Amino acid sequence: MLSAIKKETICSVMLVMVILGVNSAKGDRRSYVWTYEYQTMPKGESEVEYYLTTKVPDLHNYGNKNTWESQLEYEYGITDRWDVSVYQRWKQTNSKSDDKFEYTGTKLRTRYRLGEKGMYPLDTLLYLEYIRPDSSNEAEIMEGKVIIAKDFGKFNIAYNQILKVGINNNGGNENEYALGMGYEFNPRWKVGLESAGNYTEDKYYIGPTVSWASKKFWIGAGLLRGLNDRSDDLRVRLIMGIPF
Repeated sequence: MLSAIKKETICSVMLVMVILGVNSAKGDRRSYVWTYEYQTMPKGESEVEYYLTTKVPDLHNYGNKNTWESQLEYEYGITDRWDVSVYQRWKQTNSKSDDKFEYTGTKLRTRYRLGEKGMYPLDTLLYLEYIRPDSSNEAEIMEGKVIIAKDFGKFNIAYNQILKVGINNNGGNENEYALGMGYEFNPRWKVGLESAGNYTEDKYYIGPTVSWASKKFWIGAGLLRGLNDRSDDLRVRLIMGIPF
């Protein structure tokens, strides 16, 4: 556990050093941390995002097992409606018998917005991602999402329908979702409620999300509680974005 904290502290310090040298706009600011919205990176702009996700299967036995997953993402706007990104991933697993820190692979992602906001009854975005694990024993995954969203003044609702398909005969298909409902108090602060889950494995979660942004960076944090015995008791995620 201590080694995980040290590694995450080092990552945080590196991010702060970058922030101090950046003077930019809000980029791909996220209102939610599990749910994607109807937005892409503007043409010619870039952003670095750092994800930290904690999963606790049993809160009453936290020391028995918990995981800390990290992702570092670089994204770039090809056009005003089409962007691409690449991720690097790591995971710290803490258990009663052993602690393990490992590199878990890479991801490539692209997003495309259909039209402009308000052009159609529902704003729609298409998302495609290739997930390559570091271990040859794990499945390579193609993940597709259909993202629909709508603004009602300062209120927003976004739904992600997610399909994951194993592409090297080493993984099955999974049908998942994410849903976010949020309110913008002002350009800096947004709050919301998110639900996420896996229809295939019958796992479901719900919890609050908050997002804050400045001209130099933005940050979002969310907490999910499991809704049944198959789900983890707790999941927490923090995302920080630095546009440039």
